[in-house]
Amino acid sequence: MDQKLYFIAMVPSSDIRERVRDLKEELKERFGVKHALKSPAHITLQMPFRRDQAEETAISEVLEEFAREQLSFQVDLSGFDSFPPRVIFVKVNNHEPIKQLCESLRIVLSDRLKFTEKELSHKFHPHMTIATRDLSEDLYDRIWPEYESRELKASFTASGICLLKHNGRFWDIYKEFGFTQK
Repeated sequence: MDQKLYFIAMVPSSDIRERVRDLKEELKERFGVKHALKSPAHITLQMPFRRDQAEETAISEVLEEFAREQLSFQVDLSGFDSFPPRVIFVKVNNHEPIKQLCESLRIVLSDRLKFTEKELSHKFHPHMTIATRDLSEDLYDRIWPEYESRELKASFTASGICLLKHNGRFWDIYKEFGFTQK
């Protein structure tokens, strides 16, 4: 059994990915916080899960079919928020279409790919992480006041989902699955 680690996410357009990467780089340079650089900017739809590499084709087929049934939609980002004391993120304004997408995905993962209740993402608050895991409580207390009032406004069209795969060091976009365009 060659089990690999995967997760499913919406990855924004390249311009937003670059802006978020710049924020992550700034946190690394100024505070030594770098764990969030291990993945591209994204909104997680399904938390990391392990599967045999041999199942990649089946997973891809199901995600391709699922994505084709979805319509693209606008995602608005505005400012920052946090899950104190360990996570700082770019705030997503319009949660509802993302929550609906996530709920539909959960059903497909359970029914078609036999994800267990434990594997499925349940608590869901759409966000785009810029600092996590290596963010200590002390650093959080130093960083958060600055980001709490910092401006950021952006939007992108959610036009698909991605299957990301861990390569042993960081997360790569393994495959992209496009939505039907409105």
